[in-house]
Amino acid sequence: MVSSSAKEVFIQGITRDGKTFRPSDWAERLAGVMSSFRPGGAQPGSHLSYSPWCVPTVVNGVKCVIVNRELQGMEPMAWDFVINFARDNDLQVAEACLLPDTPKT
Repeated sequence: MVSSSAKEVFIQGITRDGKTFRPSDWAERLAGVMSSFRPGGAQPGSHLSYSPWCVPTVVNGVKCVIVNRELQGMEPMAWDFVINFARDNDLQVAEACLLPDTPKT
């Protein structure tokens, strides 16, 4: 399902048969559950922000969760959880590298 060379995995809010995944806040919920898995481990208050390894976003109008490959090395069970979430819910998964925004001049 996911190769070992991708730096980031995009779990998309669209099922393999093209239906929009529900509930509409699934990406925020998944990223919220993963908020304590972060570089340096959970810290007081870390539940108040998303982990840099698991971030909800919207790409081309589709809700997604971007999961950084570093999560697999640091927290293998957390990695398995998000990948199995995608598989169990028949969500589309894409491997990519998120590029930084171009500075505006």
